[in-house]
Amino acid sequence: MKEENNDRSELLAFLEFMSRKGLNTTAQRRIIADAFFELPGHHSLEEFYQHVQKLDPRIGQTTVYRTLKLLCDAGMATEIHFSDGITRYEVAAPDSHHDHIVCQSCGKIVEIYDPRIEKLQQELTKKHGFLLLRHVHILSGICADCQKKMQQ
Repeated sequence: MKEENNDRSELLAFLEFMSRKGLNTTAQRRIIADAFFELPGHHSLEEFYQHVQKLDPRIGQTTVYRTLKLLCDAGMATEIHFSDGITRYEVAAPDSHHDHIVCQSCGKIVEIYDPRIEKLQQELTKKHGFLLLRHVHILSGICADCQKKMQQ
């Protein structure tokens, strides 16, 4: 779990972003942003909305969606599109790049990082005259648990 000071600094940075944009920093947006920074993992809009509903049932799905979009605009959240067609959101940590392995059976998501892959990507883009700005690397497969179930 994150330290509380870090959670507060993320929330404060989001509120400052909202202020710079001239947007209202409502209590509902604060609850949503706070919940987003505290909930680890990769969540669909529906999953995250269900989590927010437990905190405040008066918050609507549209407000949750719009706040997630604002978090993305602020560079504090990232939209991830896996092959299942469901958009998921995760906290964007600028100093913490990672890729993903996704189980096609149960949907389990594992974050991975290997400096060799990162180095190879840089070498390949340089070789072909590109300046790498961003990349999304998603490996799809069947996790060990699902493989065991399939064998039974």
